[in-house]
Amino acid sequence: MLVQEGTLRVGDAFVCGVYYGKVRAMIDDRGQKVETAPPSFPVEILGLQGVPQAGDSFVAVADESKARQVAEYRRSKQRESELEKSSKVSLEELYSQIKAGDVKELRVVLKTDVQGSVEALTEALNRMSTDEVKLKVIHGSVGGITESDILLATASNAIVIGFNVRPESKGAVLAAREGVDVRLYTIIYEAVADVRAAMEGMLEPTYREQTQARVEIRQTFNIAGVGTIAGCYVNEGKVTRGSLVRLLRDHVVVFEGKLASLKRFKDDVREVAAGYECGLSLEGFQDLKQGDVIEAYERIPVVRRISPTPAGREARV
Repeated sequence: MLVQEGTLRVGDAFVCGVYYGKVRAMIDDRGQKVETAPPSFPVEILGLQGVPQAGDSFVAVADESKARQVAEYRRSKQRESELEKSSKVSLEELYSQIKAGDVKELRVVLKTDVQGSVEALTEALNRMSTDEVKLKVIHGSVGGITESDILLATASNAIVIGFNVRPESKGAVLAAREGVDVRLYTIIYEAVADVRAAMEGMLEPTYREQTQARVEIRQTFNIAGVGTIAGCYVNEGKVTRGSLVRLLRDHVVVFEGKLASLKRFKDDVREVAAGYECGLSLEGFQDLKQGDVIEAYERIPVVRRISPTPAGREARV
C-alpha cells in the first residue's frame, strides 16, 4: 500500500474494503521493518484478516471496534448486492424460474457413495434435458459433500444432489449461509423423479431435515443379552432419546433408523448436550465401529403454496 494522507503507525486499527484489523508490522521497500509510514511512503502491512481487492481504500480509525463495525456494514452491503445479482436455484422454485425465462440450464453438483452411482445418475439427469432447460452435471465424484462442493455450486448457481452420502459439518453450514439447495437421496429413482417433477411444476410436498446433533463413536462394547453399545462424545447440538439417526462411516450413510437407548454413565437419560459423553445403541443395527459418526435429525414438513407464474399458469413453489 501507499500512504496518501497522514502517518500510519504500528498498532493502528484500520479498515480496508470488507476487512479490518490492527497493524502488527510494517515493512518498507527494502525489506526492513519500520514503526511509522508518512505520506508517499510505500509499505507492506501485516494484520489483515483477509485479502482485499486491489484499489480498496485503507483507512486508519480510532479503535478496532469502530473498524469492525465499518467492515461488517460493508460486508452486509456486499452480500445484499451479490444476492440481488444472482438468486440461487432451488427445486421448489425451478418451474417458476423456467417459465419466467430465468433458468436456461440447471447445473448439478453430484456426490455419491460409489462411482457406479455417479455414472448412472449423470446419465439419467442428462437425458432429462428439454427445449426449455438443459440439465448439466458440472461435477460428479465419490464421497461426502464438502465445502469445495458448496463453493462450486455457489459459483455456478447449481444445486447439489447427494446419493447415500451426507454433507460434512462445515459444508452444511456453508450451504445454509450461501442458500445452496442440497438434496439428499438413497434411491436413484427418487432423485430423478424429484427433478422431473420440479421441471413440470408438480413437485410434491416433502420434509426438510434439520440436524440436531453430531455424535462421534469413541469406543464400542459388546454386552451379552443387550448387543453393541457405543461410548460416544457429542460434538455438536443435543442428542435426544428416540431421535431419528443415521450412521456415517467416512461420510457415507451406513444405517438409518432410531436410537434404541441413551445413557449417561449407567443411567437412562432423555438428552445429552454437546461437550458430554454418553452411551447409546441403535434399533436393529449392531455393526458400530470406533470413528463412526451418528447424526441425529428431525423431519420438518415443508409447506408449499400455489403462486401464479408470469405466463399466467400456476406452479408449486
